[in-house]
Amino acid sequence: MLLLIVLLVVVVLAVVVLGALAYGLVGALGRLTREMAALQRDVAPVAAQLQQSLVAAAASRERTPDA
Repeated sequence: MLLLIVLLVVVVLAVVVLGALAYGLVGALGRLTREMAALQRDVAPVAAQLQQSLVAAAASRERTPDA
């Protein structure tokens, strides 16, 4: 009988620990997703400006070929 109680307590504790770990991982995944979206919003204007600069540089290079 005592072995059954100990086993039950161990199983309950294991479930609680695994639940806490899962809760923490899901929260971390949510934070990471929000951070990645914010980073994308911050980087998008810079990436667009870089693309425009590259297009302008390529057009300038085509107009004035090297000797």
